[in-house]
Formats: sequence, C-alpha cells, structure tokens
Amino acid sequence: MKQSQMLIPTLKENPTDAEIQSHQLLVRAGYIRQIASGIYSFLPIGRRVLNKVENVVREEMEKIGAHEMMMPALEPSELWKETGRWNTFGSELMRLHDRHNREFALGATHEEVITSLVRHEVKSYKQLPLTVFQIQNKFRDEARPRFGLLRGREFLMKDAYSFNESYESLDETYQKMFDAYSNVFRRLGLNFRAVIADSGAMGGKDTHEFMVLSEVGEDVIAYSDTSRYAANIEMAPVVTTYEKSTEAPREIEKVATPDQKTMKDVAEFLGHDLEQGLKSILFQVDEEFVLVSTRGDHEVNDVKLKNLFDADIVELASEEDTKKVMGTGFGSIGPVGVSEDVKVVADLAVEAMVNVSCGANEEGFHFTNVTPGRDFEVHEYADLRFIEEGDPSPDGEGIIKFARGIEVGHVFKLGEFYSERMNATFLNDQGKAKTMIMGSYGIGVSRTLAAIVEQYHDDRGITWPANIAPYQVHLLSLNPKKEEQKELADQLYDTLLESGIDVLYDDRKERAGVKFADSDLFGIPVRITVGKRAGEGIVEVKERATGEQSELQRDEIVSYVKQWYNA
Repeated sequence: MKQSQMLIPTLKENPTDAEIQSHQLLVRAGYIRQIASGIYSFLPIGRRVLNKVENVVREEMEKIGAHEMMMPALEPSELWKETGRWNTFGSELMRLHDRHNREFALGATHEEVITSLVRHEVKSYKQLPLTVFQIQNKFRDEARPRFGLLRGREFLMKDAYSFNESYESLDETYQKMFDAYSNVFRRLGLNFRAVIADSGAMGGKDTHEFMVLSEVGEDVIAYSDTSRYAANIEMAPVVTTYEKSTEAPREIEKVATPDQKTMKDVAEFLGHDLEQGLKSILFQVDEEFVLVSTRGDHEVNDVKLKNLFDADIVELASEEDTKKVMGTGFGSIGPVGVSEDVKVVADLAVEAMVNVSCGANEEGFHFTNVTPGRDFEVHEYADLRFIEEGDPSPDGEGIIKFARGIEVGHVFKLGEFYSERMNATFLNDQGKAKTMIMGSYGIGVSRTLAAIVEQYHDDRGITWPANIAPYQVHLLSLNPKKEEQKELADQLYDTLLESGIDVLYDDRKERAGVKFADSDLFGIPVRITVGKRAGEGIVEVKERATGEQSELQRDEIVSYVKQWYNA
C-alpha cells in the first residue's frame, strides 16, 4: 500500500489527555482517533493490527471446536429481567427505549441472548457439548473512561459460550478454553499470568483472569514468590494464623477523641500501634445492614463480604445511613452496643485481639480496653481482609508479592446461573429434562492491542511483534524527486508484493527526517530505505526493535525478508 494514498495522520507531540504510553503512541502513530470520551475509531493501519489479533483468536477458538457466529448488539430488557441482571448489573449497562417505549440495552455481554437462542434450538444431549463465539463491539457506560483503549465505553471483544450436559463436561471445556487463551496470549508475545478471580456480575463461581503484567494495570495481582500461585488481590485468601493475646482483659473505658477521624489519627492520639485499634465499617448487603470489623492496619475486602453472604449487591453505607443506623457518622462507629438490627461480622484477626480501641458510636468518643466476646458479640468470624505483601501464599509455598496487571481475558464456569433462570434444558440419554451447564469466556481484543503496545515500545514509538505488525516491511523512498531513487523504490515495491510480502511504501514528498520519525512511530519490524546509493542498487535495511542495520543489494531483499520472518 502506498502511504500517500492512506489515512495515517501522525502527530509530533503527545495528546494532552493521553496518560499512558499505549494511548499516546496509538494516537500519535495514526492507529486510532477519539470520537468522544471512551469511544475510538480505528484508522486503516489500526484496523490491520486489530484484524491480525482477531485472526490469532479465531484460529485458537476453532482449534478447540468453537464455532463463530454473530449476535445482535441491541438486547431486549426482557431477557435480562429473566436472570435478574437488569437490576443487578449496575449503571454500566447502557439502557435505551425505542419509539414504542420498549426497553433495550446495548450489549455489554451476551449470556442472556445466547441462552435464549440455545434453549429453543438445542433439545438433546446428542447436541452437546456446544461452544460458540463471536467478535463484536460491546458497550459499557464507564463512569470514568481513561487510558485510551484500556477503559472505554465501546470496545471490541471476543465472547464465547459453552453448553454442557454435566459439570465434568464443563470442566473439560473450561480447560480447553483456558489452554486456548494461554496460546493466544503467548502467540501475541505477551508477558501474562492467569490468576484466580471474582465472577462479579457475571454469576458462577470458578473463574480466572488473564493479566498482562504492566505498571499501568488497574488490577493488583497477588502471587507467590516461589510457586505458580497467582490471584486477583480481591480473591486471594489470607491463611495467616493469629495467636490469641495472653494479655489480661482490662476494664473498658470511654474516652474523648475530639477531631480524630482516621484510624491513624485515633491510634496516635491514644498512643498505641495501628494494629491495636479496631476498624469498623457499615455496609448495606442486599437489604440488610452489616457492620464489618477488622484490625486497624487491615482493609475490608468487599468481594469476600459479598461471597460470605452470597449477596447480589454490597455497598458502603452512606454517611446519612450510618448516622441513622449507628447513631454517629464515619470515624466514631464500633461494634459495642450495636442494635440487634445490625449484623456484626469480623475478620479472623479480630478474634485474637484483647484490650483494643474502637469507636463508641458517639461523635468524638472511643472505647479503650475492648475485648471481642466480652464487650461485643460477633455473628461470624471470616476471612474478610485484603491479603498483603509478606503474607504466606495460600498454596503454602513462599510469601505473597504484588504486581500490577491489565486484564485482557476472563473465563467463567457459570454452571446453572443462567440456564436455570431461563429454563434452558435438554433431554438426557434417559429422556429426562436436565438443566444445561454453562461457561462464558471473553477476550478484550481492542484492550489486548493496547496491552501489547504497553509491553512493546521504546522512546521512538511502537515495536510490534512480527506476527501482528500492520505490515511486514516499511519501504522508504527518501527523495522521490530523484529518478534513480523513485525507480528503485517502485521496483522493490512491486517485487515485494509479487513475493507475497506485505509492504507499506512511503512515497510521500516529505523530508527524510519526517519519514524516519513516522517509521519509528509505526513500529513495522523491517524498514528498507532507498537513498543515496540507489544508483548502485544498494539499500539500507534496519530492524525496528534492535536497531541493527545493514546494506543489501536489491536482489537480496526478498530472501532477506522471508528469512527474517521465518527465523
């Protein structure tokens, strides 16, 4: 393709709203352009890379027997209401009405749509297992779109759905999909980890996320320093054992703590370590209020709280509700003397505590010398805190360390969450109706493209892995006004195309410095420059990633490129 005929608008400076390298470089190099906040167009060169990522995904899906289809992006609310997700999915679901005032959603995910289809078309165990997938734009009303393609309101996703006759069959499909995802991300050259994750609004229990390691990742991965254990920080269980304090309980006292709002403030005011304080936070768990207590130096994990109660919605109580329920606002609440209408749960570390401080449920006052079991009762002790660096690894090997990651894939064992609610059944070999067992599997295709750039770039631009670069060769004619340069460049362009090599030919009437800068931005793996030695039939060849360069005769170019890509 001749560059003079393409829409590839490059920029010399970073966009002012671009915070991370992938956003900056994809915009500067003319791969994407923003239309509105969180909404992007893929320009021709960007579409080519996207196509190549899609093809890797398609190939791995087809290897495990998944079949591609296409579902509508516009989904009727009735389907979402069957599963209850119309109310529980949250404000990210983009909802709209047609002219007849019928409710719809723009597809954020397609579990309801595919389940509705399959329940009408699949009737026998002989049609199972079945796995289908699509690559389609998805829509989510992100409160704060940011980081370019990493957090947008419209994005390209590969979503797949499996239907099985048993949980054993689902396990087999899940493992095949897990392996296929691992192959996808390996083929894309990514440094990634598969981590234990929370299913969130998707439903189901067993799930893994595929995380590309990156400092700009919004997720924290907890991993063992000596084993293969890795989990999203929300899902990593704490296996630390807490020895009961042997200190004799002292008499509880109520003390004034004026203007002390945070745990750190209170600890310093009372003269004790942070871990000798009791942190209490009021949550609304579905329809009831729950007070959660942890050690002062620990943080409440709301995902663990949600799983403890098998709840649909867990939200931090507002200060208004906190005052109404607890009698005081944030900073002074605690578990002593709590109303019977409030359920008190506590992290396992709390059970070992003696003579600690906590809020007195009165503005500006705290209790000291509080001992659980004597001064307040706990409905249930459970693992309710976030794991911390230095904690023992849950698999018993090594200690926990943290890394940041970009989520690019997610696999779920949905079980009967959707099929039971939507009456998706089949007849087994005994002729009896059974509920289908489901799995759901997603890859953020456009997000993956951005994650690749985060790992493959330098201070001059992108350095694409060879198999997904927009072109194999970037051919530059430094001065097309000189006949010998134009003639040789044109001949090389035709020869490379005839040899099946994908070429972007910079035939523009631009300065050499502009062409070199744009070439570095684009990140095409091999650059061929036709310059001052064109009359001798000699060109310069440079590898984008390593910077290695050499001079070759025109007749050596095709074999060089083919050998380079087959190496």
